[in-house]
Amino acid sequence: MSPMRIIILLLALVAAGGAALLVSRMSQPQVVTDTVTRDKKVIENVEVSEIKVLTATRDFAIGEQIKPEDLKWAVWPEKGVVEGQFVESAQPDAIEEVAGAITKLPIFKHEPILPQRIVKKGEAGLLPVLMEADMRAVAVGISPESASGGFILPNDRVDLILTYVEEIQTGNGPTIERGIARTLVQNVRVLAIDQAVSPGTAVDGEVEATRIGNTATLEVSSKEAELVALSQSMGELTLVLRPLDENAVSAPRNPRYEMNGGDLDGGNTVTLIRNSKPQVMTMGVN
Repeated sequence: MSPMRIIILLLALVAAGGAALLVSRMSQPQVVTDTVTRDKKVIENVEVSEIKVLTATRDFAIGEQIKPEDLKWAVWPEKGVVEGQFVESAQPDAIEEVAGAITKLPIFKHEPILPQRIVKKGEAGLLPVLMEADMRAVAVGISPESASGGFILPNDRVDLILTYVEEIQTGNGPTIERGIARTLVQNVRVLAIDQAVSPGTAVDGEVEATRIGNTATLEVSSKEAELVALSQSMGELTLVLRPLDENAVSAPRNPRYEMNGGDLDGGNTVTLIRNSKPQVMTMGVN
């Protein structure tokens, strides 16, 4: 074999080996190593000034009375104190001062007490603060049977039903008595009720049972107040609890103003009150 052919063969072998090596390297996964430089941050400990503020030990609904055991001093960041909060260093007797106050806005457990959310003893009455404009507060007697078993609480909404015995006399015939139940007003808000606490509230570590009240204070218009006052002399009022989805103030009230000495049967009768009983007298038609 000539020297020229030997040289060409060697060059071909070298080229083939190089190509094989290149293909082998390309088929293997590449590992890229990056050098990442991270900034080192030095976190300094900042001393936070603390102060004690007056807080609630339980949740409060609107209209509940605050007792001394419902309050405690809690550590609070000094920069987090807002204007009006009761601070122990400035008002050490705040627990005695706030005890007996009534909540006019909800207060939650561990939340600081703010003067804007309570009405303290000796200040303006609570009910005028809670009432809507042009509304009145009227009190009605209640019992477990007439107040949904005691489950009616402040800010609930109820319907008022009057039950009474009606005496009817037509012509020269005998007097007939019949029991009547009428819905006087619907969607009435309960402003207050003389129950100590809500069901299940813990007092001194023990759960206190609900104590049924004897009086409920309702928010009504001036005309509705007249109707409620008259109905209590006519018979017994029952408070019917409404569901939560009907709590909107815009729900219809449908007061029965005709019960206030009005016309019940298209102009043929008139209602008279005798011995605390309504008598419906049929009038002659010309």
